[in-house]
Amino acid sequence: MHVAPGSSTVDSSPSAAGTVASATGGLGRVTSSPLSAMRGEIGMVAALLAAAGLAWWSTADRMAGMDSRPGTALGSAGWFTGVWVTMMAAMMLPPLAPAAAVFAASVRRELSRVLLFAGGYLVVWVVAGIGAYGLFELGKSLFAGSLAWHGGGHWLAAGVLALAAIYQLTPLKRSFLSSCRSPMPFLDASRKSTRPGAFVMGLRSGGWCLGSSCALMAALFALGVMSLTWMGLIALLVALEKVGPWGRGARLVTAGALVVLAAAILAVPHEVPGFVVPGSPASLHTMKAMG
Repeated sequence: MHVAPGSSTVDSSPSAAGTVASATGGLGRVTSSPLSAMRGEIGMVAALLAAAGLAWWSTADRMAGMDSRPGTALGSAGWFTGVWVTMMAAMMLPPLAPAAAVFAASVRRELSRVLLFAGGYLVVWVVAGIGAYGLFELGKSLFAGSLAWHGGGHWLAAGVLALAAIYQLTPLKRSFLSSCRSPMPFLDASRKSTRPGAFVMGLRSGGWCLGSSCALMAALFALGVMSLTWMGLIALLVALEKVGPWGRGARLVTAGALVVLAAAILAVPHEVPGFVVPGSPASLHTMKAMG
């Protein structure tokens, strides 16, 4: 099939190769849907999922026995960055699969460019994590007393969850999520066939997905950033939004879940499954085990 430069023709046939070379010799025009591209790039998708599984194992091993309550100490910047990198690989590589499959098809499976695309995507999340670490530590140093759990801490945690729920319903969230779920217009317009261009496209894709999921990441800190339970829940919600069949429905479900959690943390925090209340016997037991 031939597609003329500037054409918007889309071939979603599973038999389509996924790209047609552009007349300029740059990045091929994307002509398949993300699902079709994933079927055509099953090996690459399997590699992403295997890498995510390895990252989950590494994260679980490094976080074993850690205090999973909200406001727990995050350790040194270097240690946290190492843990955050593996966390983001575990949580964000599976939702990357559709965009990575489209990109891999568009560059005819050139491994170096695919790796640079994925690397740019993860770099965005690493930088965001370092920024979150800085804000977290600054907040603790400035407001440590007032943010104790039985002071304003529980109100802060519930407030972050409520704001995250509100963000789910905003036009900005819809815009970012739309770009994450449908990367083809972006790849089609960029026409960058160089390795630096592949990295820049990964950065841009990561930026869109950061904009889509930043509130959920804030919710993870409010619930307990070192908790595998909450990490798994947030990863599931992110995946449902980005690769599930109903993006709008997933946003609404996520908003509802965040509102319920916010109310429960204010009303019955000890009854929330998986939530460790600071100062509770469970929290003290974990801190004793770490010591």
